[in-house]
Amino acid sequence: MHDGTETQASEVEPGPMNIRRKGIYLLPNLFTLGALFGGFYAIVMAMNDRFDLAAIGIFCAMVLDSLDGRVARMTNTQSAFGEQMDSLSDMVSFGAAPALIAYEWALRDLGRWGWFAAFVYCACAALRLARFNVNTAVVDKRYFQGMPSPAAAALLAGFIWLVNDQGMSGEDVAWPMFVLALYAGLTMVTNAPFYSFKDIQLKRSVPFVVIVLIALGIAVINIHPPIVIFGIFVVYGLSGYVVYAVRKFRGVQTSVISTSTDEPDERGLHR
Repeated sequence: MHDGTETQASEVEPGPMNIRRKGIYLLPNLFTLGALFGGFYAIVMAMNDRFDLAAIGIFCAMVLDSLDGRVARMTNTQSAFGEQMDSLSDMVSFGAAPALIAYEWALRDLGRWGWFAAFVYCACAALRLARFNVNTAVVDKRYFQGMPSPAAAALLAGFIWLVNDQGMSGEDVAWPMFVLALYAGLTMVTNAPFYSFKDIQLKRSVPFVVIVLIALGIAVINIHPPIVIFGIFVVYGLSGYVVYAVRKFRGVQTSVISTSTDEPDERGLHR
């Protein structure tokens, strides 16, 4: 038997079971998991030749991905785990999934050129996400450095949705998809500034006309969603180059890097 002194000492000594375990925030990660499921669902639908549903899955993933960060900031539940989870989810939903869907839908018929375009897109998505993680502290928050991966995925998904809606197959537009996949992929790794919409404050009051314009926008989208949505992302996909050209013409700094980096090996990324 143990005496009272030994019992008291054993209770005071810290052990592995007494260490408080740190959990993760549930709400923002639920949105991230939802976005990940959207990408996974899109791949499964493409494997079953339901490319229209695959495209919708990508768009659903894009909506959920745009919400997880805002929810984390509004509820003050940001975490390093959430950031890493978001990047991994983005790589699946906006990197691998669109590349695989585009390949199965149209690029397969081009042979080696088809998987070349699909791989370039997938690789550029990975490079873009890695660069984004590295440059988070030095990039102007109002702009993305290169087209964001959700918008690039929306270009491919929107094109698939539009062509299917017109009653055509991927075989009919294999080469246009080849060009679009290369354009979307390479645009992700350019230095062209794309507006991020991060300076829009949802908590602030807005004029009444803003609500009217939002209602009109929803009505316009409902006229013909495939054409309107694809058109919106085509305009956004070109906007970065327009902003770059305007800044260049005015002699304004074209880079979105707001401060210098302390890592010499990374300086080449910021020019």
